[in-house]
Amino acid sequence: MENALPPADELRLIDGELAQLDVRRAQLLNRRAWLVHTLQALGTRGAGQAAAHGPAWPAQRAPWVAPASGPSAQNVLLTLGGILLTIAAIAFTVVSWGHLGIGGRSVVLGLVTAAALATPFLLLRRGLTATAEAVAVLGLVLTVLDAYALRRAALPDTDAVRYAAVAAGVLAAVWAGYGLLLRRLRTPLPVAVMAAQLPLPLWALGTDASLSATVWATLATAAFDIAVALLAKPVAIRATAATGAVLTGGWSLLAAGWLSLMADSPALALEPGLLLLAAGGLALGAAWREPSTAPVTAAVAGLAAVAAAGGVVRTMVPASWVVPGYLLCAVALLGVVRIPVPRGVRTGLCVASGLVHAMATVLALPFALLTMARPLSGIGSVWSGAPASASPLPGLSTALPILVVVAAVLWAAPRLLPAVPLPRAATTCAALVLTCCAGFTMTAHPSLPHAGMLALRLLLVTAMLAVTVLADRGAFEAGRARVVPGADSPAAGAADPPRAGGPLALTGLVCAVAGALSVAALSLATRPATFTVLAVLGVVSAVAAAASRGAVLAAVTACAAVVWGAGLVGATAAAAGLPAHQAGLALLAVPATTALLAARLRPHPVALPVELTGAAAGLVALSLAVPHAPTLALALALAGVIAGGTALRADRRPFAGYVAVVLFVAATWIRLAASDVSAPEAYTLPVTVPALAVGLLRRRRDPEASSWTAYGAGLAATLVPSLIAAWGDVHWLRPLLLGLAALALTLAGARLRLQAPMVLGGLTLGLDALHELAPYVVQVVGALPRWLPPAVAGLLLLAVGATYERRLHDARRLRETLSRMR
Repeated sequence: MENALPPADELRLIDGELAQLDVRRAQLLNRRAWLVHTLQALGTRGAGQAAAHGPAWPAQRAPWVAPASGPSAQNVLLTLGGILLTIAAIAFTVVSWGHLGIGGRSVVLGLVTAAALATPFLLLRRGLTATAEAVAVLGLVLTVLDAYALRRAALPDTDAVRYAAVAAGVLAAVWAGYGLLLRRLRTPLPVAVMAAQLPLPLWALGTDASLSATVWATLATAAFDIAVALLAKPVAIRATAATGAVLTGGWSLLAAGWLSLMADSPALALEPGLLLLAAGGLALGAAWREPSTAPVTAAVAGLAAVAAAGGVVRTMVPASWVVPGYLLCAVALLGVVRIPVPRGVRTGLCVASGLVHAMATVLALPFALLTMARPLSGIGSVWSGAPASASPLPGLSTALPILVVVAAVLWAAPRLLPAVPLPRAATTCAALVLTCCAGFTMTAHPSLPHAGMLALRLLLVTAMLAVTVLADRGAFEAGRARVVPGADSPAAGAADPPRAGGPLALTGLVCAVAGALSVAALSLATRPATFTVLAVLGVVSAVAAAASRGAVLAAVTACAAVVWGAGLVGATAAAAGLPAHQAGLALLAVPATTALLAARLRPHPVALPVELTGAAAGLVALSLAVPHAPTLALALALAGVIAGGTALRADRRPFAGYVAVVLFVAATWIRLAASDVSAPEAYTLPVTVPALAVGLLRRRRDPEASSWTAYGAGLAATLVPSLIAAWGDVHWLRPLLLGLAALALTLAGARLRLQAPMVLGGLTLGLDALHELAPYVVQVVGALPRWLPPAVAGLLLLAVGATYERRLHDARRLRETLSRMR
């Protein structure tokens, strides 16, 4: 460690700093002790002396002591007292009322109510706000009991509902006036707003008015609530009024909507429409005055307007055009959005129109999807001449206009509504999906001939692919412009361009693939249509793959071209009358072609997907040949040739080489099984010979490689099955030949110092010899006395024990000898 100062000077400097720190620490400790003593002294004095000295900290308490807060304890006590007094008043009014005369009743209730309402004036002057609040609540409850007692005593014959309406109005006015006189109380005014919710609806119910009159009454109450919520300043009053507006206005909207749906004529639908418009106007006014809740309230207003107009239109159109009628009203609502309105109101109206569009789409989209999927039901009746979509599908007449209108609105919305914050990518993708669905729904008209239907749907699929390619190229260029610094920059071209297109390209690709599958399934009705459609789809997919710039779109369209080509090959084989197993042989042309094409397109990213798609077609070909064993053997051999040719490529050599070997071996085995060959050597030798050849080549390239790695698998593939067969063979030829082969392997392994041939050959030779000597051993053991085998075994154990060290030394030498072998 290097020092800036000499050690002696630096030591003196450090000692001086430490001394200053000690002095400062002592000063702080003294100050702390004085502060603690002062705070403890202030905590023990009276309240007046503490106030004279100014604000002071509270005296220290033990950490386990948790004193109750004064105001919270006071509130609990006052609340309990108010509840007890209220219960007592109710009990007096309900139970003891009949024991007093009319004069006594009036005097008691009047005095108690007046005292309860007057006491808060005195309490507020003394600053006891919480106590005044509790007594005021008691007074408000007593006024309700006064109203109840008044009807029981003086007005017993009046209608209960009408009396409740009048009493609620009077109480609301009294409580509101009381709250305005005592503005420091927080309860009377919110309670007055709550009471004001009842008079008009109760009066409408008491006069046996119609449902529409009751709705008008609740709407008037909602208007009052909205006015209070917008004009009042206290938060409690505004919250109470807003809650009342939501409840009364929501019930009014639901009731008016139900009346609109139940109307049978335009005249009957007019009044529910006016109710809905009035409710929507109230919501729109609230949205205009309150920006914080404008999107929600404006959306409610927009839905009410659509329901009002749609309810009238519903009574003038057929039943199948009810949903399109509401949808057109929602489209008209979008025209209002172009008027200069606050942003929150515009957003809410757009949300309302969007909800109607979404609900209409949900109702229509299943019919379109069913139209696209319906041809799949005709796959089981190929070339029968009757298309699966010949019969009309119910609901198409309603679904088609809905899809067309919604798609048109989605396409036009970003241009006609520039001020509306729409998610452009999601809107465009949804418009493309609905356009595709509308096109397929339009071509499903029963009067359209089968050829015309196929032609129109092929054009639609081609258009979807064209849109996909254009969108993909645009996304590719935009991504490249973001990634590549510039054409003249030295770093230009250093970064790879994006490999996937934008959301519009992916959406168009999905639509194109779904449409192509539907068209291909529909074309199976007739033979010419099948060939024409598959050929057109293959050409269009290949052109799209060649024109694509993104790797994803190019790979998918190229694989689609391979699939359509495979379908064309299968259709040709079926038209030629070939059985399934022979059609599988013809289908092997697809993997052969894709292997050649992938070798040609090796640097391109679509090479591997095309090759894998061809391999999948090869698996289908092999599955078709399974019922006929000779043809399956030939198909496996041809597939092995294709895999072997692919293995010539350096990038495919490891995997394709193994696949080729497996295919060739499987072909040989299946051919032998088809020829009723049961000798195991016929199955194992075709595996052993190539395996030994491969092992020999490896040992030449790597002399240090183990013999087990080079020859173990190949030798075991023949020796083990032959040994098992020899043990069950009653003839002498196989054991003899196996013994000679095992002897030759053992001698060769010992001569060449190879561990695997010597060990495998020796074990096989020993087991084979044991098999040959087993019958004689059994005969000799049966002829000897029963005590002789145990005696021989005991002597053998004694001999081994006596020469244990020597045998152990021999075993070690044998192990060392084997370990020196490869």
